[in-house]
Parts: sequence; structure tokens; C-alpha cells
Amino acid sequence: MNSLRSYDIKYLKGVGPRRAELLRKELGIASGYDLVRHFPTHYLDRSKIYTVRELSDDMPYVQLRGRFVTFNVLGEGAKMRMVGLFTDGTATMEIVWFKRIKAIRESLTTGTEYIVFGKPSSYMGTRQMSHPEIDLPSAITAQQGMRGVYPLTERLRNSGITSRHMSGWIRTLLTSRKAIVDPLPQSVIADNRLMSLGEALAEIHNPTDAQKLSRAKMRLKFDELIYIQVDMLRRSLRRKSISVGHRLTRVGEMFNRFYRECLPFDLTGAQKRVIKEIRADVNTGRQMNRLVQGDVGSGKTLVALMSMLLAVDNGLQACLMAPTEILATQHYETISSMVKPLGIRVALLTGSTGTKARREIHSALTDGSLSILIGTHAVIEDTVEFRNLGFVVIDEQHRFGVAQRARLWTKNEVAPHVLVMTATPIPRTLAMTVYGDLDVSVIDELPPGRKPIETLLRYDEQRAQVYRAVYGQLRLGRQVYIVYPLIEENEKLDLRSLEEGYQIVRDTFREYKVAFVHGRMKPAEKDYQMGLFASHEADILVATTVIEVGVNVPNASVMIIENAERFGLSQLHQLRGRVGRGADQSYCILMSKHQIAKTTRQRLELMTQTSDGFLIAEADMQMRGPGDIEGTMQSGIPFDLHIANLATDGQIIQLARRAAEKLIDEDPNLSSPGNQLFARELAANSEGIRDWSRIS
Repeated sequence: MNSLRSYDIKYLKGVGPRRAELLRKELGIASGYDLVRHFPTHYLDRSKIYTVRELSDDMPYVQLRGRFVTFNVLGEGAKMRMVGLFTDGTATMEIVWFKRIKAIRESLTTGTEYIVFGKPSSYMGTRQMSHPEIDLPSAITAQQGMRGVYPLTERLRNSGITSRHMSGWIRTLLTSRKAIVDPLPQSVIADNRLMSLGEALAEIHNPTDAQKLSRAKMRLKFDELIYIQVDMLRRSLRRKSISVGHRLTRVGEMFNRFYRECLPFDLTGAQKRVIKEIRADVNTGRQMNRLVQGDVGSGKTLVALMSMLLAVDNGLQACLMAPTEILATQHYETISSMVKPLGIRVALLTGSTGTKARREIHSALTDGSLSILIGTHAVIEDTVEFRNLGFVVIDEQHRFGVAQRARLWTKNEVAPHVLVMTATPIPRTLAMTVYGDLDVSVIDELPPGRKPIETLLRYDEQRAQVYRAVYGQLRLGRQVYIVYPLIEENEKLDLRSLEEGYQIVRDTFREYKVAFVHGRMKPAEKDYQMGLFASHEADILVATTVIEVGVNVPNASVMIIENAERFGLSQLHQLRGRVGRGADQSYCILMSKHQIAKTTRQRLELMTQTSDGFLIAEADMQMRGPGDIEGTMQSGIPFDLHIANLATDGQIIQLARRAAEKLIDEDPNLSSPGNQLFARELAANSEGIRDWSRIS
């Protein structure tokens, strides 16, 4: 493939400098390698000839055979169009062009037989087809069968570049080059019964049959995914080989006393399992880098605290970093009260911490008398120095930039152990790809005594009934969240909707105090409003998704989500997790318009059927694709995906993972003769990628 990387497509017949520059700007295609990896999005059947009489608007692209009777140019300027009257003997239809009219008119004649290929439609009762592909019958015999349709931009289409051009250029490139050398080791190809790379590229662009096309897709998806998996595994090995960590061998008084005297309830089996995994990690002498996933309310904070106590028992300090001041404060209040009987000193450091308190914290950190520091991004400021930082917990880590988290490594000569926590369920296949270089633990049980949240789907016309139920909960002394969407593209419109909703809620529930919060508020005002709700000075909190993470009000028993159809499943699940944190039965009410798409209704109905965050995350990724989830993760994946889909290719991801593990187990440096081509291709694919594996 390296020869294709160095081949400039401007030298390809039919491309030239002008088109090459357009392709580079519009699609990022500069080399032969880029061109052959520009895959069709779908395929059209050119094997059947339809008649005009058979056509209907709901048909896909179809092929007709007939003659033009007349051509007429109508309108002027921007409204100019050319209409050709086309017949195949069964009926007539209009073929319409709005662009390149002069060139098209000069290329076509009446009475000549043509093959017309396009999407049928209707305009004012007349059958039409706009800008179809038109060929002489002799020109398309070799192209009958499946034809690839390539993604193109409007600018490329306007310049006359079509899917047919792309297909022709790629065919010329593949047939004019020498046989493509396959960089994948032969053992991997044989073990996984893969098609050769050359055959896969030929089939993906010019399929001979459906079965071979399927095998070609499998091979090309596997290629993309195995490079990611090998890269992740090598980074992980590199990290483990160079990252010396504190060996926490002692399970001492603090850990044992906490377990015997301070635990508020018995640990679940899942919590015990994850603590054992962490203990095994911190006993190796290598830096731990572990991701702990756990649904809302699964007890991640307790696992984090007991892990920090291991560090304290071994004479080290621990730090917990949270994304918001409210969440950091809640962690501080929870943890400091739980360890109070042990006499462990815990401090809170945020942007609001006063100068005197900040000086005391800095001093206690450097002399070692402060064992656990909890805070926001303030803990990574240059002025914050530890005597011996040994354990770091990052909560809801996707809220921090990678470079921000990296600054924790400057706090100690020996890299601290890192525990990354998230309540955002990550589908297993995505975790294998996005977090492939981290060890992953899952807390998949809820503590005993938690009542499942009852989730209901209600429509706008049922609002009066919903408000009556809310009144019932308020009279019992409970509190209520009402969440509105606030989406950046419609920020002004949505903010107005939020403010109107706030006024309606105040007018409806006059005898109750309503707090109001959204992300555009100044931090101090936002914290004040949230504080009113947390202290029960306010009974109702009208908010945007700013409350998705970091508000813990056990007395809140109702979550109403307005325009629920505008949220993703994982986000709905996160919002639902704000209730059900106390002993009372809690409710999540999804409010929606009645007229919504069938798939949208299915998504909302799924929320009413399950509270399993991982099942919901899998469904969300299947329905919406992985983009939103990857964006949330921020770690990203190391290579662009042209054909593999993290939402639907779970089995291929697992195959690629197993193949990568075997490859690295047998040849960690990829230095054997059979792996050298693969190693060069891996290096070319990963060129320019920064290695964040030590701090993700």
C-alpha cells in the first residue's frame, strides 16, 4: 500500500491538477491510497430495465431504456431548466436538468436510444427524473449488476464529478498498478479466513456478487480495527514497561477499620470484585490505569474511597478530581463524614476556596498531614504540590481535557495510580476500541434496598394528569426536577422555551418554591440555585442537562424530561439517575409530542422497559451510531474509520482484538520478517498521533 500512498492522483487519467485539487479540498483525497479507501456508501442494481409505466415515487434508483422526443429550455437566469420528453413505448416522462444545460443539450439527440438511470419522482402529477446518468446501451453492458454510489459534496457534483467518475478512476488505479502487496501477516489472514487485500479492494468497488462483497467488507473492516487494537495493545505494553508505580502491599488499619466500622452497608459482589482487581493492580510495582464503569447509584465512590485508603495505609496521599464544584463538594461531604471516625484529614479545594484556606491546604499537602484532597481542576494548578501523591481518582473523566489530566503527572516523581470513574455506560465494543489500552472494571449491581425507578412515557395532551401526580409527590414533601433540552444549534430558541417553561411551572405550582438553572448562567448563580434545591429551600428545579452529572438530592423523587424525543438514550438514562437515590419510590416521566417518528417512539419505549444502563448504551449506539458516545469520551480512537462501524461491527471488533492479542503475544515488537510490512503500515497509519495512553 505504500506505493499507493506516494501516488499523486493528479497523474491519474481523467483527473488532472484541477480535479485533484478539488478532491483534496472536498474529500481529503490526495493519494492513490486515499482514493481506493473512498468506499461506496451503498450499491445500486443496474441489472434490470424498468418501464416508465412501472415507476412510482417510492422506488430507488432505476434504469430505463428509450428515446427523447423533444428538448425544451425554459425560464431564465437562476430559474433556467431544460426538460426532455422521454418515452420507452409504454408511457412518457420528463427528464429535467437545472445545471450544465448547454453541455448536456449538445451531447444528446432526439430519436437515439439511451439508457437512463436515476431516481423517479413526481411534480404536479407528472412523472419526472432529475439529472439522471445517461448512456448509450453499448456503454453500460460492462457495468450491469451492482454499482457503487460514492459520497460526494455539492461542490464536486456542481463541477461535474459523479459516482461514475469515482468508480472509473478507482478501477483504472487498481488495474494499472502492480498487484497490491498485502501488509497483513499471512497467519492472521489464514486464522480469520480473510479475503486478500487486493481482491477485497476490487470487490468493494466493483462487486461481482453479494457474497464476495460481504467478504470484502469483512476484510476491510477487519483491517481498520486490527490496526487500532494492535496500536492500543502496544501502547498499553509500553506504558506498563516504563511506568513504575508505588507498590501498595499493605492492607492496614485505615482500610480494615473502615471495612469493619464505617461501611454504611455491605459491599455488593461487584464492588468486592472491582476492589480485588484494583488491589492486584497496585501490588505489581507498575502504575495502575483502570477505568471503572458503574451505573448511577452503583457505589463507585465507595470503591474509590476504599482504594484511596489503601494508599493512605501505605504512607501515600490520594486525590479525587471532579468536574464541577457541586460534585466535588458532594464527594467531600460524603467522604469526610465516612472517614471521620478514622481521624483521616480530608480537604476540599475548588475555585471558591479562600486564600487563607488555600494556604493551609498547600502547607498540609507538602508536609504530608493532609491525606486526601478532593477538588475540581483547581487541584492541578502549578501551586498545588504533594509530599507523596500515590493515588488519583478522576470522576466523570470525559468532562476533563486530556491535557488537563496530564498535569497530575507533574505532582510526583513516581507516577500515581489512576482510577478513572464514569457513570456513562460504555458499550463493550466501544470500550474495547476507545479505551482499549486501559484495564476496565464494571460495577454491574446496585446496592440492596434501592427501589427501581418507574419510567413512564406521557404525551403533551396528558400534561394535566402528570401535574396532578407531581402535586401528590410535593404534598408528601418530595422534590421534583423538570429538565428542558438546550441544544447549541437552537440555543436562543431553546433558552426562550426554558424560560417560558420556568414561568409556567411557577404559575402552576404557586405554593412551592422553584429554582432555575442552565449552563449559560455564571457559575456562582448556578451554584446558588442548585444549592437552594439541594438544601430543600426549593421544591422544584427547572433546568437543562447541566444537572446530568453532579447533583445528589435523595429527597427528589420525580424527574420530568420535556421534549424527551430530543435526547439520546444514554443522556435520558443519566438524567433518570438523578432520582431514585433515597428510600422512596421514584418516577421518571418522559414528555413528548404524540406525532414522532416510529424509531423515536421505540427509543422512548425502551426507556420504560429497562433500567440497565449498558443495554441502553448498546441500543443507543445501534440507533444513533457511536459518534455522540465517542465525542463524549474525548479519548477518541487513533485512526479514522472509513468502513468499520463501532455500532454494528461488534463481532469483527472482537475478532480483531483476539488477532491483535495473539500477534503481540508472539511478536511484541512486530520485528519478525512476516510482520515487518504490517509494522510499517501501522506506523504510516499512526503517524502524527500523540500518545496519551499514560494519562487517559
